[in-house]
Amino acid sequence: MPELTAQVARAVAARGPYPLAMRVRDELGELFADAEFAEAFEAIGRPGWSPGQLALVTVLQFAENLTDRAAVHRVRYGMDLKYALGLELDDPGFDASVLSEFRTRLVKHGMEEKVLDLLLTALKDRGLVQAGGRQRTDSTRVLAAVRDLNRLELAGDTLRATLEALVCAAPDWLAGAAPVREWAERYGPRTHSWHPPPGIAGLR
Repeated sequence: MPELTAQVARAVAARGPYPLAMRVRDELGELFADAEFAEAFEAIGRPGWSPGQLALVTVLQFAENLTDRAAVHRVRYGMDLKYALGLELDDPGFDASVLSEFRTRLVKHGMEEKVLDLLLTALKDRGLVQAGGRQRTDSTRVLAAVRDLNRLELAGDTLRATLEALVCAAPDWLAGAAPVREWAERYGPRTHSWHPPPGIAGLR
């Protein structure tokens, strides 16, 4: 953990509710070791992002209903995510496609259960959950929920792009066919800036 990241993040967090991502780091430490995912990643080639860090981002994005692009935005600008991942303050993060590739690798190598099993083990070791409860789920549900959020984002961006094309190609027709100002306010912003309500796409 970079000392400056820890100092700044804790100072910011002291002004409000302590963020979930920071609590995870404080209570569970470095939750996912890279070695746990070694089977899915080559030992040669251009260095990439830590599989353990990507696993943590995946869990946190599921917990907060974030699409890949929204999660990447949080990693780049969110002090709590930099703290949880142990990043320098000026770390630029990564492209959203990295998360998709990470999930694909897990599925390809039959490691869908790995992330949740490691999380549950860490929680049980610290007495935070008990075995045999009704809270058990599986990592495939986590991955499927993230996939559904990304599909929702794609649908929203497709509609926004269509409206932009119609504004250029047939502005007079569009003005009479749709409430342009209302639609611009609703669909103008990039979809990854939205925050879906709890329960969407079966997340709750």
